[in-house]
Amino acid sequence: MSLPVDTPPAIADALGYLQHHLQELTECQNALEHVINNTLMGLIAQIQQLTQLMTGPAPTPTVALPLITTSPPPVNPPSPVLSTPTKQQTRPKLPSPPDFSGERTSDQAFLNSCMLYLCLAPEQFSCDEEKIFWTLAFVKDRRAARWSENLFRQEVDTGVFPIQSWADFEQQFQSQFFPVNAEVDAVNALEGSLYYQGNQTVDDYLDRFLTLVSNARYTDPWTLVVKFCQGLKTNIQGQIATMPFR
Repeated sequence: MSLPVDTPPAIADALGYLQHHLQELTECQNALEHVINNTLMGLIAQIQQLTQLMTGPAPTPTVALPLITTSPPPVNPPSPVLSTPTKQQTRPKLPSPPDFSGERTSDQAFLNSCMLYLCLAPEQFSCDEEKIFWTLAFVKDRRAARWSENLFRQEVDTGVFPIQSWADFEQQFQSQFFPVNAEVDAVNALEGSLYYQGNQTVDDYLDRFLTLVSNARYTDPWTLVVKFCQGLKTNIQGQIATMPFR
Protein backbone atom coordinates (compact mmCIF):
# COMPACT_ATOMS: atom_id res chain seq x y z
CA MET A 1 0.00 0.00 0.00
CA SER A 2 1.46 3.31 -1.15
CA LEU A 3 1.17 6.45 0.98
CA PRO A 4 0.77 10.04 -0.18
CA VAL A 5 4.00 11.93 -0.68
CA ASP A 6 3.21 14.50 1.97
CA THR A 7 2.60 11.85 4.72
CA PRO A 8 4.56 12.75 7.90
CA PRO A 9 7.44 10.38 8.65
CA ALA A 10 6.07 9.45 12.14
CA ILE A 11 2.75 8.35 10.72
CA ALA A 12 4.47 6.48 7.91
CA ASP A 13 6.61 4.59 10.44
CA ALA A 14 3.59 3.76 12.61
CA LEU A 15 1.62 2.51 9.63
CA GLY A 16 4.59 0.45 8.46
CA TYR A 17 4.91 -1.13 11.92
CA LEU A 18 1.19 -1.96 12.04
CA GLN A 19 1.29 -3.44 8.58
CA HIS A 20 4.28 -5.62 9.49
CA HIS A 21 2.63 -6.71 12.74
CA LEU A 22 -0.62 -7.54 10.89
CA GLN A 23 1.32 -9.68 8.47
CA GLU A 24 2.92 -11.62 11.36
CA LEU A 25 -0.50 -12.22 12.93
CA THR A 26 -1.85 -13.47 9.63
CA GLU A 27 1.03 -15.91 9.28
CA CYS A 28 0.47 -17.18 12.88
CA GLN A 29 -3.23 -17.65 12.17
CA ASN A 30 -2.52 -19.63 9.02
CA ALA A 31 -0.06 -21.85 10.91
CA LEU A 32 -2.61 -22.49 13.69
CA GLU A 33 -5.29 -23.34 11.14
CA HIS A 34 -2.91 -25.82 9.50
CA VAL A 35 -2.17 -27.50 12.86
CA ILE A 36 -5.87 -27.65 13.73
CA ASN A 37 -6.77 -29.16 10.38
CA ASN A 38 -4.08 -31.85 10.71
CA THR A 39 -5.27 -32.67 14.24
CA LEU A 40 -8.88 -32.97 13.10
CA MET A 41 -7.90 -35.23 10.23
CA GLY A 42 -6.00 -37.49 12.60
CA LEU A 43 -8.96 -37.69 15.00
CA ILE A 44 -11.35 -38.49 12.15
CA ALA A 45 -9.09 -41.31 10.97
CA GLN A 46 -8.94 -42.78 14.50
CA ILE A 47 -12.74 -42.56 14.84
CA GLN A 48 -13.19 -44.40 11.53
CA GLN A 49 -10.85 -47.17 12.68
CA LEU A 50 -12.73 -47.56 15.94
CA THR A 51 -16.03 -47.66 14.09
CA GLN A 52 -14.80 -50.43 11.78
CA LEU A 53 -13.62 -52.46 14.73
CA MET A 54 -16.96 -52.11 16.48
CA THR A 55 -19.14 -52.90 13.45
CA GLY A 56 -16.90 -55.38 11.60
CA PRO A 57 -16.92 -59.19 12.02
CA ALA A 58 -15.59 -60.61 15.23
CA PRO A 59 -11.99 -61.70 15.00
CA THR A 60 -11.26 -65.41 14.85
CA PRO A 61 -10.24 -66.57 18.33
CA THR A 62 -6.80 -67.92 18.57
CA VAL A 63 -6.02 -71.06 20.58
CA ALA A 64 -3.44 -70.40 23.18
CA LEU A 65 -0.84 -73.07 23.48
CA PRO A 66 -0.32 -74.47 26.97
CA LEU A 67 2.64 -73.05 28.77
CA ILE A 68 5.31 -75.52 29.68
CA THR A 69 6.74 -74.59 33.01
CA THR A 70 9.81 -76.08 34.49
CA SER A 71 10.31 -76.14 38.21
CA PRO A 72 13.48 -74.41 39.30
CA PRO A 73 16.19 -76.52 40.84
CA PRO A 74 15.98 -76.82 44.61
CA VAL A 75 17.90 -74.22 46.47
CA ASN A 76 19.52 -75.18 49.71
CA PRO A 77 18.49 -72.82 52.51
CA PRO A 78 21.28 -70.66 53.85
CA SER A 79 22.89 -71.96 56.97
CA PRO A 80 21.92 -69.96 60.03
CA VAL A 81 24.49 -67.53 61.27
CA LEU A 82 25.03 -67.85 64.97
CA SER A 83 25.03 -64.45 66.58
CA THR A 84 27.72 -63.76 69.08
CA PRO A 85 26.15 -63.28 72.49
CA THR A 86 26.56 -59.73 73.68
CA LYS A 87 27.32 -58.87 77.21
CA GLN A 88 24.14 -57.69 78.91
CA GLN A 89 24.42 -54.27 80.37
CA THR A 90 23.86 -54.32 84.08
CA ARG A 91 22.69 -51.37 86.10
CA PRO A 92 23.58 -50.98 89.77
CA LYS A 93 20.68 -51.51 92.12
CA LEU A 94 19.15 -48.19 93.05
CA PRO A 95 18.37 -47.57 96.70
CA SER A 96 14.80 -46.65 97.54
CA PRO A 97 14.11 -43.26 99.10
CA PRO A 98 13.88 -43.13 102.90
CA ASP A 99 10.50 -42.89 104.56
CA PHE A 100 9.30 -39.30 104.85
CA SER A 101 7.46 -37.95 107.88
CA GLY A 102 7.13 -34.30 106.91
CA GLU A 103 10.13 -32.90 108.75
CA ARG A 104 11.33 -29.71 107.14
CA THR A 105 14.95 -30.72 107.60
CA SER A 106 14.56 -33.73 105.30
CA ASP A 107 12.02 -32.47 102.75
CA GLN A 108 14.50 -31.50 100.06
CA ALA A 109 16.61 -34.62 100.60
CA PHE A 110 13.55 -36.87 100.24
CA LEU A 111 12.36 -35.13 97.07
CA ASN A 112 15.87 -35.24 95.58
CA SER A 113 16.11 -38.96 96.33
CA CYS A 114 12.79 -39.65 94.59
CA MET A 115 13.67 -37.56 91.54
CA LEU A 116 17.06 -39.27 91.25
CA TYR A 117 15.40 -42.70 91.23
CA LEU A 118 12.84 -41.58 88.62
CA CYS A 119 15.57 -40.22 86.36
CA LEU A 120 17.77 -43.32 86.58
CA ALA A 121 14.95 -45.85 86.14
CA PRO A 122 12.40 -44.24 83.80
CA GLU A 123 11.48 -47.59 82.23
CA GLN A 124 9.80 -48.66 85.47
CA PHE A 125 7.10 -45.99 85.16
CA SER A 126 4.70 -45.61 82.26
CA CYS A 127 2.99 -42.39 83.37
CA ASP A 128 3.09 -39.61 85.96
CA GLU A 129 0.37 -41.30 88.00
CA GLU A 130 2.64 -44.28 88.68
CA LYS A 131 5.47 -41.95 89.69
CA ILE A 132 3.19 -40.12 92.14
CA PHE A 133 1.80 -43.32 93.72
CA TRP A 134 5.31 -44.77 94.01
CA THR A 135 6.52 -41.64 95.83
CA LEU A 136 3.52 -41.62 98.15
CA ALA A 137 4.38 -45.19 99.18
CA PHE A 138 7.29 -43.70 101.17
CA VAL A 139 5.16 -40.95 102.78
CA LYS A 140 4.20 -42.85 105.93
CA ASP A 141 4.56 -40.95 109.17
CA ARG A 142 2.98 -38.00 110.98
CA ARG A 143 1.93 -34.94 109.01
CA ALA A 144 3.22 -36.35 105.73
CA ALA A 145 1.04 -39.45 106.17
CA ARG A 146 -1.99 -37.24 106.91
CA TRP A 147 -1.38 -35.28 103.71
CA SER A 148 -1.16 -38.51 101.70
CA GLU A 149 -4.35 -39.89 103.30
CA ASN A 150 -6.16 -36.67 102.44
CA LEU A 151 -5.21 -37.04 98.77
CA PHE A 152 -6.59 -40.58 98.58
CA ARG A 153 -9.73 -39.50 100.46
CA GLN A 154 -10.36 -36.88 97.78
CA GLU A 155 -10.00 -39.58 95.14
CA VAL A 156 -12.63 -41.69 96.89
CA ASP A 157 -15.03 -38.72 97.11
CA THR A 158 -14.60 -37.44 93.55
CA GLY A 159 -13.47 -40.55 91.67
CA VAL A 160 -10.39 -38.69 90.38
CA PHE A 161 -7.00 -38.39 92.04
CA PRO A 162 -6.47 -34.67 92.79
CA ILE A 163 -2.91 -34.56 91.35
CA GLN A 164 -2.56 -35.51 87.69
CA SER A 165 1.04 -34.61 86.77
CA TRP A 166 4.43 -34.94 88.39
CA ALA A 167 5.06 -31.20 88.04
CA ASP A 168 1.86 -30.52 89.99
CA PHE A 169 2.85 -33.09 92.62
CA GLU A 170 6.28 -31.50 93.06
CA GLN A 171 4.71 -28.06 93.44
CA GLN A 172 2.17 -29.21 96.02
CA PHE A 173 4.82 -31.17 97.93
CA GLN A 174 6.98 -28.07 98.19
CA SER A 175 4.07 -25.91 99.29
CA GLN A 176 3.16 -28.45 101.99
CA PHE A 177 6.56 -29.28 103.45
CA PHE A 178 9.10 -26.71 102.36
CA PRO A 179 9.53 -23.66 104.61
CA VAL A 180 7.45 -20.72 103.46
CA ASN A 181 10.31 -18.27 103.87
CA ALA A 182 13.27 -20.60 103.39
CA GLU A 183 15.53 -17.84 102.13
CA VAL A 184 14.70 -15.46 104.99
CA ASP A 185 15.10 -18.22 107.58
CA ALA A 186 18.47 -19.23 106.15
CA VAL A 187 19.73 -15.63 106.14
CA ASN A 188 18.64 -15.15 109.75
CA ALA A 189 20.38 -18.37 110.78
CA LEU A 190 23.65 -17.46 109.04
CA GLU A 191 23.63 -13.93 110.40
CA GLY A 192 23.10 -15.26 113.93
CA SER A 193 24.47 -18.18 115.86
CA LEU A 194 21.83 -20.80 115.07
CA TYR A 195 24.03 -22.48 112.47
CA TYR A 196 27.04 -22.99 114.79
CA GLN A 197 28.42 -26.51 114.99
CA GLY A 198 27.66 -27.12 118.64
CA ASN A 199 27.52 -30.85 119.32
CA GLN A 200 27.28 -31.77 115.64
CA THR A 201 29.99 -33.66 113.84
CA VAL A 202 31.95 -31.79 111.22
CA ASP A 203 30.13 -33.69 108.44
CA ASP A 204 26.69 -32.84 109.84
CA TYR A 205 27.73 -29.24 110.35
CA LEU A 206 29.01 -29.02 106.78
CA ASP A 207 25.81 -30.50 105.33
CA ARG A 208 23.59 -28.08 107.24
CA PHE A 209 25.84 -25.13 106.42
CA LEU A 210 25.72 -25.87 102.68
CA THR A 211 21.93 -26.19 102.82
CA LEU A 212 21.63 -22.81 104.55
CA VAL A 213 24.00 -21.20 102.05
CA SER A 214 21.99 -22.58 99.14
CA ASN A 215 18.68 -21.37 100.61
CA ALA A 216 20.14 -17.97 101.49
CA ARG A 217 21.63 -17.64 98.00
CA TYR A 218 25.03 -16.62 99.35
CA THR A 219 27.61 -16.69 96.55
CA ASP A 220 30.53 -14.57 97.75
CA PRO A 221 33.45 -16.97 98.49
CA TRP A 222 34.96 -14.77 101.20
CA THR A 223 31.65 -14.54 103.06
CA LEU A 224 31.23 -18.31 102.93
CA VAL A 225 34.71 -18.93 104.31
CA VAL A 226 34.24 -16.44 107.15
CA LYS A 227 30.83 -17.84 108.10
CA PHE A 228 31.99 -21.44 108.00
CA CYS A 229 35.12 -20.80 110.08
CA GLN A 230 33.15 -18.71 112.54
CA GLY A 231 30.82 -21.60 113.31
CA LEU A 232 33.77 -23.98 113.80
CA LYS A 233 35.84 -21.46 115.78
CA THR A 234 33.09 -20.90 118.31
CA ASN A 235 32.85 -24.63 118.94
CA ILE A 236 36.63 -24.98 119.28
CA GLN A 237 36.79 -22.07 121.71
CA GLY A 238 34.07 -23.69 123.81
CA GLN A 239 35.96 -26.98 123.88
CA ILE A 240 39.15 -25.20 124.98
CA ALA A 241 37.31 -23.33 127.72
CA THR A 242 36.01 -26.60 129.18
CA MET A 243 39.40 -28.34 129.16
CA PRO A 244 40.93 -28.78 132.62
CA PHE A 245 44.27 -27.08 133.06
CA ARG A 246 47.11 -29.10 134.57
